[in-house]
Amino acid sequence: MSTQNERTGVAGLPAWDRCAVMGVVNVTPDSFSDGGRWFDTTAAVKHGLDLVAEGADLVDVGGESTRPGASRVDEAEELRRVVPVVRGLASEGVVVSVDTMRASVAEQSLAAGAALVNDVSGGLADPAMVPVVAAAGAPFVVMHWRGFLAGGNVRGVYEDVVAEVVDELHARVEAVLAGGVAPDRVVVDPGLGFSKDAEHDIALLAHLDRLHGLGHPLLVAASRKRFLGRVLAGPEGTVPPARERDAATAAVSALAAHQGAWAVRVHEVRATADAVRVARAVEGARQR
Repeated sequence: MSTQNERTGVAGLPAWDRCAVMGVVNVTPDSFSDGGRWFDTTAAVKHGLDLVAEGADLVDVGGESTRPGASRVDEAEELRRVVPVVRGLASEGVVVSVDTMRASVAEQSLAAGAALVNDVSGGLADPAMVPVVAAAGAPFVVMHWRGFLAGGNVRGVYEDVVAEVVDELHARVEAVLAGGVAPDRVVVDPGLGFSKDAEHDIALLAHLDRLHGLGHPLLVAASRKRFLGRVLAGPEGTVPPARERDAATAAVSALAAHQGAWAVRVHEVRATADAVRVARAVEGARQR
């Protein structure tokens, strides 16, 4: 098993001695768990600063919901939502990640001070994305992606989900490297909840070691997702709403940290910040 002490860092970003905590700022009216809460630039910047105060190491700013069934926002609107928030947080010294599938949004966000590009399509949605990231020398999150979810759960059929996700991520990483992104600036993400059912997500969490075999730092983004609702469902199958899945999210954060994840992406930071520190302490004791 990959341990805390074997965790590799990402060039261009601070080095943390434990699993990093990426807090989420959704500048959207329609995200699945907190859409509309931080839609105003001032509120979004304040929320990002609050997440840092609660223990976030970096903040992921996104202006487009990627929940199943969400329709795409137009480019001008995404830029309007995202860039001022990135600039505001970066000016306060926050390590900012921009969550976007558009090269133009990535480029302008990097110019405004973002340190990392988190593209849920791994560069597939916009052919200009990889050249932009490569030219900027920015770190890049490559997520496992099988297409837009506007039509529901797209191609979520697997014979062996772990093997197929690893193979498809490997192919995508090779394409990103061929496009000029430096190997020490690539992060991989299994894409929990994207074209995957609950059993697929749980299988991937059970086999994060296989994803480490790709040779790149690993981001795990499980926060409040549907599979946690399925796990927590009551005897009558009642699924708790997204905002009641934070304790379960923190449990996943501890498990991911124990398995050597580079970072976990979460909406509610404090419990996960505690969880990854406990995981680090336990791992440190095992090394003595």
